[in-house]
Amino acid sequence: MQKQIPSLKRYPLSWCCIALVWILSLTPIFPETPFDDVAFIDKWTHLVMYGGTCSVIWFEYLRHHNRLDYEKLFFYAFLLPILMSGLLELLQEYCTGGHRNGDWLDFAANSLGVLLAALVGLLMNFLFFHRN
Repeated sequence: MQKQIPSLKRYPLSWCCIALVWILSLTPIFPETPFDDVAFIDKWTHLVMYGGTCSVIWFEYLRHHNRLDYEKLFFYAFLLPILMSGLLELLQEYCTGGHRNGDWLDFAANSLGVLLAALVGLLMNFLFFHRN
């Protein structure tokens, strides 16, 4: 029987990314940035933030498992990040005292990032890990 390693030790980068997403999502944003002129910069940021976080989750999962458990991957690397995204958008809208606003388009960008990360994860598995 294999000894279970706590998830914090198995997935340290994933947990750091998740913590960073929470911090960045709930802290007030600066009024002006040099990227304000880029079209949809906020949506691109959301897509990259969630896509990057979920790609890290996939990478660490693939590194530590010999066999893919699609149920676990669906739950931990797809469904939970999307639910977390929705929760954070609600918290931004109702619990930040007006410093942040929840936005359905942000939620859509987050969800698209999660979906793209799943595709990247499957591609990583196919190209580098060769597991069923």
